[in-house]
Amino acid sequence: MAARPGRSRTARVALLLVAFVCAACGLVYELSLVTLGSYLLGDTAAQASITLSVMVFAMGIGALAAKPLRRRAATAFLCVELALALLGGLSVLMLYAAYAWLNIYTAALIVAATVLGILVGAEIPLLMELLQRIRRQEPGSAVADLFAADYVGALLGGLAFPFLLLPVFGQIRGSLIVGVVNAAAGAALVFVLFRDQIGRPARWALTALTVSVTLVLGGSYLYADRFEATAQQALFAHPIVRHEQTRYQSIVLTESLSPFATSDVRLYLNGDLQFSSVDEYRYHEALVHPTLAGPRRTVLVLGGGDGLALREILRYPDVESVTLVELDPDMIRLARTEPRLLALNDNAFADPRVDVVNADAFGWLRESARQFDAVLIDLPDPDQTSIAKLYTKEFYAMAADALAPGGTMSVQSGSPFFAPRSFWCIAATIRAGGLRILPYHVDVPSFGDWGFVLATRDVEPVLRLDPPNPPRSIDAESLRAASVFAPDRRDPGAPISTLMHPVIIDLELREWR
Repeated sequence: MAARPGRSRTARVALLLVAFVCAACGLVYELSLVTLGSYLLGDTAAQASITLSVMVFAMGIGALAAKPLRRRAATAFLCVELALALLGGLSVLMLYAAYAWLNIYTAALIVAATVLGILVGAEIPLLMELLQRIRRQEPGSAVADLFAADYVGALLGGLAFPFLLLPVFGQIRGSLIVGVVNAAAGAALVFVLFRDQIGRPARWALTALTVSVTLVLGGSYLYADRFEATAQQALFAHPIVRHEQTRYQSIVLTESLSPFATSDVRLYLNGDLQFSSVDEYRYHEALVHPTLAGPRRTVLVLGGGDGLALREILRYPDVESVTLVELDPDMIRLARTEPRLLALNDNAFADPRVDVVNADAFGWLRESARQFDAVLIDLPDPDQTSIAKLYTKEFYAMAADALAPGGTMSVQSGSPFFAPRSFWCIAATIRAGGLRILPYHVDVPSFGDWGFVLATRDVEPVLRLDPPNPPRSIDAESLRAASVFAPDRRDPGAPISTLMHPVIIDLELREWR
């Protein structure tokens, strides 16, 4: 039944507005699944490929499945939107639960992407039928109007997710809010414009269903913090004492006490352990002191937002300035204010010699013309696409340009025992960036056997020490042994990682699986 001519224009605009909103919601659901996978498993490219390809395939199935529903288009559309709102809104929560307690994340992701894709695919055929019921028009023109609203809505969803929903509400609550918006848009369209096409019993049933979906999403919103805390705790062996979801990463701080009242504070970024307070000094002494045995008037630190490497650097009174480049300003804020981190880093960021730059290390190196006596690269492991570029030939070539004549660089390079191909790939890539290298490794109980690469431009690097006070975990004798690797852990001829072929991420994921 077509709408009266006087109402047709308003009704068409309203329907296209609903199509706009539904498209925005659908894209947010897709981005939520991609982002959650990259946070939990790393490898953003693989997560995006699985999610998007499965959803697009399922959308085709959904479009075909909607054909027999066109006779009851209004009822079918609202049912589709309510199902989409419920499943899309709860998708992050359910997948997080599948990861935390059931360890079936990838299978659950494929099921979720398939169901959501079918529902999203059913939207356009049903909206097209409803649009034609308002006023018949040439099919090509109707398709153009509907797809224009759909594509522009997708733009809104694509921008709202990273710049509003994720930083303000977080993944779980952001998805729930979008689910409520999705349900409200579908219900408003059907109950206002197509009410007369639905019988009284169906209207009552749809009203009850709409209220139920809204209550479930609203209740889940109220329960979200408790759920997240419970699920997170299931992932960590020690009690969580601080959690923040920033624009760039999930930051978790845990603390436990031994029977002898010894505290063990641990920092996790996106689920990966960054340090344990029990033995972090072994890692940071090995990273910093061999590098600062040479010229050290000016020092550059890439990463190291916890301030622990900075603490070791500032022990040298002849260090005049330290520039620390860290992408996430919230990590710096925590290192400056969180009492547990302050106690560990000795309030290093308050030292007037320290200059903090919140920027992407790759972009900052590319734009900077400065040179430094010492460069320390203390970045998370390259198990995500966004980090893999910081372990490439191009990146190390720019880092080499940042070294002053006679300068020394050190790079944290993972475990030569648990991930030997990744370790030697990093070493080979640093060499390909134009540097002379000396790989070495030390024992860090929380990590196991952990490796670094010392690099220079002008002369062969040498492991030596020149600290103002003796470190606790290394000395000249142990450093001489640190550059020796067991026969089964020596360089197997690892490949070089580049921007266009970041092999490091594949090696990392395979070896740490």
